[in-house]
Amino acid sequence: MVKIKKPNKYTSLESGLTATQVDTKVKAGLTNVQIKKLSRPIPKILADNLFTLFNFLNLVIAVLIFWTGSYRNLFFLGPVIANIIIGSYQEIRAKITIDKISLVNAATYTVTRDGTEQEVDIADLVEDDIVSIKRGDTIPADGVVRYSNGLQTNESSITGEADTISKKTDDEVFSGSFVIAGQAKIQLTQVGHESFVSKISSAVGKEKRSVSVLMKIINNIIKILTYTIIPVGLMLFFRSFLKSGDISKAILGTSASVIGMIPEGLVLLTSVALATGAYNLTKRRILVRSLSAIETLARVDVLCLDKTGTITTGKLTVKETKTYGASEQQVQAIAQKIVDATQETNATALAVQALNSTPLTIDVEEVIPFSSETKYSGFVAADGVRYIMGAPEFIIKNPSTEITKTVEDAAKHGFRVIAVLKENPQQKLLGLLMISDEVRKQAPSTFSYLRNQGINLKIISGDNPVTVANVAAQAGISSGKDYIDMSTVTEKDDYHDLVKTYKIFGRVRPSQKADLIKAMQDNGLTVGMTGDGVNDVLAMRQSDCSIAIAGESDAAEASADFVLLNRNFDSMIFMLNEGRRVINNVERVASLFLIKTIYSVVLSIFFIILGTGYPFQPSQLTPINALTVGIPTFLLALEPNYTPPAGRFMRNVMEIALPAAICNILLIMTISILGNHLNFTYETTSTFAVFAIGLIGYCALISISNPLFIRKKVMIGISIALFIVTFIFSGNTFGLQSILDWQYTYIYVALLLISWPLFMFMREVLGRRVFSKINWK
Repeated sequence: MVKIKKPNKYTSLESGLTATQVDTKVKAGLTNVQIKKLSRPIPKILADNLFTLFNFLNLVIAVLIFWTGSYRNLFFLGPVIANIIIGSYQEIRAKITIDKISLVNAATYTVTRDGTEQEVDIADLVEDDIVSIKRGDTIPADGVVRYSNGLQTNESSITGEADTISKKTDDEVFSGSFVIAGQAKIQLTQVGHESFVSKISSAVGKEKRSVSVLMKIINNIIKILTYTIIPVGLMLFFRSFLKSGDISKAILGTSASVIGMIPEGLVLLTSVALATGAYNLTKRRILVRSLSAIETLARVDVLCLDKTGTITTGKLTVKETKTYGASEQQVQAIAQKIVDATQETNATALAVQALNSTPLTIDVEEVIPFSSETKYSGFVAADGVRYIMGAPEFIIKNPSTEITKTVEDAAKHGFRVIAVLKENPQQKLLGLLMISDEVRKQAPSTFSYLRNQGINLKIISGDNPVTVANVAAQAGISSGKDYIDMSTVTEKDDYHDLVKTYKIFGRVRPSQKADLIKAMQDNGLTVGMTGDGVNDVLAMRQSDCSIAIAGESDAAEASADFVLLNRNFDSMIFMLNEGRRVINNVERVASLFLIKTIYSVVLSIFFIILGTGYPFQPSQLTPINALTVGIPTFLLALEPNYTPPAGRFMRNVMEIALPAAICNILLIMTISILGNHLNFTYETTSTFAVFAIGLIGYCALISISNPLFIRKKVMIGISIALFIVTFIFSGNTFGLQSILDWQYTYIYVALLLISWPLFMFMREVLGRRVFSKINWK
């Protein structure tokens, strides 16, 4: 481990820095400004939407078209600019909302300044500040321990090892690590960009942004197109120019081809859909830390739950105190003294404090902080007597049959049992605290919904497995019988088999939680993890998607992809549905974008071989693309669609895109051959071709719009009406021939009658003969 800078001089623990010293540090730039942002800056959003390969190609095409003087063919820039404006606006709106709620939820720390304790935002901490930290906190910056009350940290985010590290006075602590036991006061020595973790991040380079499955697939499509568009476009241009000698016609034809190959709006639509999903979640007071996690959550096969605070309210109450050779007051007094000595604020400690017992009057020599690994806490008195309380299975040596039965019976009734004992050096059980928790009222209905949606629910808890099983049965998660005590599991046991066999895992150590999730992932499952405590952090980091309940542990919140600021687990239903809406809608509309990409590439190759010009110009296709693809996709992307993702993006897309593209190819080639044979003008054949493309576009639009609710029928109806108007009144504007030219009516009617049967026939043939035989994974 790299040594961090030692403080030049000790700041007083009692008084801390003065206001003047803090101002001096701020002016010197020695503040804990955080590098990592929860959202991209506005200039970055604008840059990402503006400076793309496809936008560059569109710009080059626009310049060439402008040079030809055919200004109406510049209409294709309209949808491009609209996509950029709409996409940027949606992402910026989502960013502002997310930043606002992130600011409200920003981590604060208790610091000593001018002799008083103050709450300070993490970014306002300065070098040499005296910061108080406790179990569940994330270390805000590098520092040195000035006072320790059993401080133990986990530095897995730095070292990769999940070992517990005890910290004493003058030991170093590092930003990014978190406290798993005890409390301490640390003096910050390296803050902000100077911290150890920040320097590592800078040395390695920019933080890698996680990319969603959707974006990976779309990026792969774009990568293929990148190697296709330019060479095909150049060959088509030179072939057309050499054949006709008309450079303007060659430019316009090639432009139509290249513009058709570009799936303009597909990447933008996906980004906007994810950003809008984050915006919708934030309005429900769900903080989103990763856009890609919205999609991942919708793909989750198994959701692992911590019991306390997730299934239950987390408000524990001591219902009964059983005593063994001591009075009830003595047992409660010792428990209260342990809580006071360890300064714990967890749910169990709060339940003990609620008894309002007078703590045992005794001097404390050494504090034993609570740890999720050991399952107990306590202290050593000045006379050497050791007082501890914790899980009976972990701290009672050789329990009698009576004690074992008492603990088991209490667990069966859903009680958390805490044993209180002393060692001098012989161990003596003094009493058992029977602590109850209540299942959230909405939990059974929430879990029933999740289970009906195909999500397998598992509970991973540090509590007694019998207690957990009882709670699980109350919540409707399981029968309460399929559980295992993880304290009995050895290194020889195969976790991959355990996760297949059991739904409830009790007495689980933090490292075991992560191992269980890893085993599920090895079994091919996408795993989500919910938790609220420091003991859940390792598992949350291991999971594919993590959800934290706010207000319990800064470390858990910092590790989570989602933070439920409203502390309402019922929000899981909305989160799941929002993720599914994003995936299903993008998957549904993606086929519309790829139809013209496929037929444009194939037609370009055909016309390169034939040596004839491209059959239409950019201006003629602009209104058709807007009416059948551009406008409908943005409306359909907002539709509620909560069915479980099928996990076959390419097949679902190609089931619509490929048949439609083949129909367009067949119709356009037929029209071109017929036009040459009958000596139709270029304007006539190109109008027929664009009309056919529009009809097939509506066939595809109707297919992906099912079920056709009233609003969808209205949208499609208005679009078709505008389509007809375009072919009647906009000849001069877009270069289309009016369909009211009666000598060609029979061709328009023929195209109208053949388009739907041809489309459905191609879907049927490809579905049976091609799609069913391809492995789409």
